[in-house]
Amino acid sequence: MGVSPRTRVRALAGVAALAAAGIAVGATLIGRSDDSGPGARAAQRGAPALQLSVLLRNDSEAKGLRAAERSYDRGNRAAARRQFDALLSADPRSLEAAVGAAVSSWPDGTLAKLRALANEHPDSALVRLHLGLALYANGDDTAAVAQWREAKRADSDTPSALRAEDLLHPDMAPGRPFFYASFGVGPSLRGESAPAQLEELRAKAETGGVRANLLYGVALQRVGRTVSARAAFEHARALDGKSLDAQVAEAVGRFDKDAPAAAFSRLGPLARDNPRSALVRFHLGLLLLWIRDVDDARKQLQRASAAERHGFYGREARALLSRLEAIRT
Repeated sequence: MGVSPRTRVRALAGVAALAAAGIAVGATLIGRSDDSGPGARAAQRGAPALQLSVLLRNDSEAKGLRAAERSYDRGNRAAARRQFDALLSADPRSLEAAVGAAVSSWPDGTLAKLRALANEHPDSALVRLHLGLALYANGDDTAAVAQWREAKRADSDTPSALRAEDLLHPDMAPGRPFFYASFGVGPSLRGESAPAQLEELRAKAETGGVRANLLYGVALQRVGRTVSARAAFEHARALDGKSLDAQVAEAVGRFDKDAPAAAFSRLGPLARDNPRSALVRFHLGLLLLWIRDVDDARKQLQRASAAERHGFYGREARALLSRLEAIRT
C-alpha cells in the first residue's frame, strides 16, 4: 500500500520541525536513565541504547529479536537478556542476538563482550555502534567517538552507520534528508511484504527508466541504505542527464553530515539555473533545515511556495513553513 499525499505532508513537516528546532537524536540514542551503572558517571548516563535495525527481515529470528528489543526499550533488561540468550543459543552465529545479549547484560561484561565481537567482526557497523554506545555510557567519550567513526567508515550502507553519524553530529536533524518525488513514494515497506516490495522495486529499476530508479532510490533511503540509494539516483541521472528530478535526487543523495557541501554544491547551481523550480527550491530548503540554517531554509521554502501555488512541492513547502512558524511562536 502506498502513502497518501496527506500522510507525506505530515511526515515531512514532522521531520522539518525536528530539524528546525535543533532537537538532537543523541539524547535518545545514547541511553536510558538508570541507577544501576558501574560508576557515578555511567549511572548518570544510563544503560546504552539498543538499535538492532532488523527492518526488512520477517523470519522467526527477526521477530524474536524485535520482541527482545521491545523488552529492552520498556526497561525490562532481565527479560530482554533471557530472550537474547535464547536466540543466541538457537543460532550462535546471530550477530544481532550477540549484540543484544551483550547490551542487555549491562554493566555485567558488556564492554568485554562487545570488544570481543568487534575483534571478530571489525567491519560491522552494528557492533561498532553499540560498542561506542557502551563506551559512552561508561564515560569514555573519546573512545565512543572513535567507534562511531569506524562504524560509518567500515559499513556505511547500513542503518547502524546512519545512527553512528547521528551521534557524531547531534547538532543536525536525525537521519538524512530524503528525495521526495511528486509522482509517488512507492510501497509502504512495512509488514510481511517489505522485503518483496523492495525486491520488486529493484527489479523494476534494472529494466526501467528514470522514475523506476528514483523510486528505488527513495525506498533505499527509507531503509537506511544511503550508499545504494545514491547509486540508484546516479543511475537515474545517467539515463537522462536533462531530468531535473534525477539531478535533484542525485544532489540530495550526496548529502553527508561529514561533508554537506557535496550536496549543496549541486543544488546551488540547480537553483541558479532553475530559479522558478519548486522542486529545486523545496529540496534546497529541506537540506538547509538539516544543518539548522532555518532562516535560509525559510526563504527557499517561500520561493517554492510562490513558484508552485497548487502543485505538490508548493503545498508541502507551505506545510513546512506552517510548522516552522508554529515553532518560532
